[in-house]
Amino acid sequence: MGKDFKLPDLGEGIHEAQIVNVMIKQGDTVKADQMVMEVETDKASVELPVPYAGTIEKLNVKVGDTVKVGMVLLSVGDGSGASAAPAPAAKAVESKAAPAANVASARAPEPPMVAPRAAAIAEAPSSGDGPIPAAPAVRRIAREAGVDLRSVHGTGPGGRIVREDVERFILSGNGGSAPAAPSSPRSAPAAAPARPAATAMSVPAEAMPDFAQWGPVRREALPQIRKTIARQMVRSVTTIPHVTHCDEVDVTDLEQFRKEQGAIFESKGAKLTLTAFVVKAVAGALRTFPNFNASYDEAAGEMVFKDYVHIGIAVDSPKGLMVPIIRDADRKGLMTISKEMKDLADKAREFKLDVAQMRGGSFTVTNVGALGGTMATPIINYPEVAILGMGKLDWKPVVRDGQIVARKVLPLFLSFDHRVIDGADGARFIRAVMEFLESPLNLLLVS
Repeated sequence: MGKDFKLPDLGEGIHEAQIVNVMIKQGDTVKADQMVMEVETDKASVELPVPYAGTIEKLNVKVGDTVKVGMVLLSVGDGSGASAAPAPAAKAVESKAAPAANVASARAPEPPMVAPRAAAIAEAPSSGDGPIPAAPAVRRIAREAGVDLRSVHGTGPGGRIVREDVERFILSGNGGSAPAAPSSPRSAPAAAPARPAATAMSVPAEAMPDFAQWGPVRREALPQIRKTIARQMVRSVTTIPHVTHCDEVDVTDLEQFRKEQGAIFESKGAKLTLTAFVVKAVAGALRTFPNFNASYDEAAGEMVFKDYVHIGIAVDSPKGLMVPIIRDADRKGLMTISKEMKDLADKAREFKLDVAQMRGGSFTVTNVGALGGTMATPIINYPEVAILGMGKLDWKPVVRDGQIVARKVLPLFLSFDHRVIDGADGARFIRAVMEFLESPLNLLLVS
């Protein structure tokens, strides 16, 4: 009987992956620790080594398949029907990027991925008085929906409860039970009333019509990163009441300064962009308005104010939106910010970002102006409370001293969480950003 090789645990919060390359076929002979396939998670491409030597008796997946942790990918035998002997120890799984996680999650990355970890999880208890096998992200989802994890049947390895199990439990009409015990002193008390489960998770997807009746169609598997983006966007707009405040800032003097200094920055390996100035201006404004540099813990009824200013930069990569983080932006000069922005953007477009480089952000800046557009309603990068968008920089007629003159004008649009930020504060914050941008000298005041 063949030895099953299952998809190992690829890191906290990762429950599935997409097969992007299969390097072997049924009947092939493999060595222990030989790379046999490549999978793609939210933010990483990972090559998987088979821990057994022998012959591929059965191959259960193909390119494009989405597989869950614990699913059997293939079976290995010794060619004579006897089970193959496992290798002494499985090597650490090699990845082209660090393990992936949610774009807005602030958790530290896990240790390097190792195949034997999936077997360890399979031994975890799934019921009784022992600990409930579920990742912190799954526990948070259950707590927010008022679901007692002890009532949920786990379908992961060894009875581990995964996100889909909680969603299935809610859809079955069982949501709203007494919440599980809080996982930290800052969580809501156990006796607190359960939050309603009327979130995106509790809305069943409608069946699609047969589009083929109107003409030819084709289907393509959605990339793993796009699935994650979709979940994150739905979570944000269904959890946070968004308000968007728009304004325009005259950056004529700033643009002239940028062009004059651009060559100096390029000679030092940096690119001085308008976004770099905006990041610096936002960093200064966040120090003045700390409620924009925070997160709202609804379960605990508390605001979490962050004493650091880590600004995420939305990057349009070929595989989807990524948000790498510029840490301590308020303590860095334009040269450092410009260098880091270029390095992070290059890595994002090449799909080489480390997961740690996308965690811990406290505010996000997005620039759609390069593609055109004067107005947008950016979606807040949960669990942050605000995001600033930039529109297309363009010449506009402006009245100066009673005369109509042409000036370079930049549209700005600030989306914020109206649960914890009032409209007047939104106007004050964007005004503070504008004051920094209206004169290059003002940015020198940001320390």
